[in-house]
Amino acid sequence: MSTTIEQEKAPDIKNPKALLFSLCFVLMFSVMNGTMFNIAIPDIAVAFDLLPSQVSWVMTGYIMIYSVGALIYGKLADTVAFKTLITFGLTVFTVGSLVGFIAPNYGFVLMARIIQAIGGSMIPAIAFLAPIRYFPKERGKVLGIISSVMAFASGIGPILGGTIAGLLDWQYLFLSSALIIVTLPLLRKNIPDEDTSNLKLDYFGASLVASTIVTLLMGITLSNPFSLIASLLFAIFAYIRMRLAKEPFIPPHLFENRNYVVAILTGFISVSCLFGLMFTVPILLRDVYELSTLQIGLVMFPGAMSAALIGRKGGSLVDQKGSRVIFAMSLFLLMSGLFIVSSTVGINPVLFSFMLVFPMMCFPLVQASGADILANILKNNETGVGMGVFNLLNFVSGALSGAIIGKILDVFRPDEAWNILALSGSSSVYSNVFLICSLFILIGLIFFKLLFSDTETKAPY
Repeated sequence: MSTTIEQEKAPDIKNPKALLFSLCFVLMFSVMNGTMFNIAIPDIAVAFDLLPSQVSWVMTGYIMIYSVGALIYGKLADTVAFKTLITFGLTVFTVGSLVGFIAPNYGFVLMARIIQAIGGSMIPAIAFLAPIRYFPKERGKVLGIISSVMAFASGIGPILGGTIAGLLDWQYLFLSSALIIVTLPLLRKNIPDEDTSNLKLDYFGASLVASTIVTLLMGITLSNPFSLIASLLFAIFAYIRMRLAKEPFIPPHLFENRNYVVAILTGFISVSCLFGLMFTVPILLRDVYELSTLQIGLVMFPGAMSAALIGRKGGSLVDQKGSRVIFAMSLFLLMSGLFIVSSTVGINPVLFSFMLVFPMMCFPLVQASGADILANILKNNETGVGMGVFNLLNFVSGALSGAIIGKILDVFRPDEAWNILALSGSSSVYSNVFLICSLFILIGLIFFKLLFSDTETKAPY
């Protein structure tokens, strides 16, 4: 069991099961809100007569605000009561959802998505911090449940989105997202009352970090070199501010702890490959197997279910065996799963569906053990910002892997697969992508095993 973190007495929670259920319900809606709109993008383009580059901002704008917001909420969570943050976040998210449902034009749709992101980015920040604060004795188990909900929602989102948009219309995706507000009374009832500390936020430093992330994501998603250059300049200024400010937005000493740096970088590699898998598989199923949207969702469903089922058990293993052991094991399983998928691309879609179970079931294992490692490393009063950086890198990894793989699929169409076990032909490029991802996981595993040390734990002051 992980014991390196200085555990504080857990706050008095009236109904722990109700609190956990409502957190999972909120998180599921938040994750599905992103994946459901992937399905709706073609319909939105038709509705407002938009070019692909124009309608892509439905997702791009959301991701940019969401990723920055997750970091800011994480920072705020170190000093502001959870009940206050949750009330604000869910209320704003619901307002954005209702605006989207009645949007008369594309401008209102974009505004609605931005408002959703401002409120919704609170959810992953709180979801990963609540187990650390409220369930210290079962932290790994609860983190596993949280991670399994994320994985399940990612898989079920396209099916639900396709069903709602098909039976009703794409506007009803906004209305279904607004249902998230029903959890607010339950959350407010079960979250303990906490005091808000004297809030000192480095607004200038926060704006520099936000500018770095926004220009980076714009450069990645739009293939704009000027945005990438601007991102580098903002990053330099943010680093200087981090060093000079009395109370910087991100404390620089976090990155002086080797274990913290190794953990977030290894997590970045693994989550990039997981998001790359989820980005690539629907394209593969449409391109190679010529499946419909609903059929694609059904093929991916067993993998989503496996992640949901394994999450709780995997989280309990984190408590029993330690997060470092489970994290290394999950990396090995993910590497093996990606290799299996690389070797079986092009086989019968029903069989291929079950091959996807092997890598997709690793999603909650990677997330839960990675978050638990960081909880062991971080000081109690910096858990929020430390986990915020972790969440931020997760979202950036998704944009980065999608952009890179998208370019690969545009440019390269080899006839031969590099994996000697794989079929050649139109599926070769997909086999090669998954093989490369498997090799990156191997590199990450070696990096983690060599550089992560049991002797260095808490971030120094």
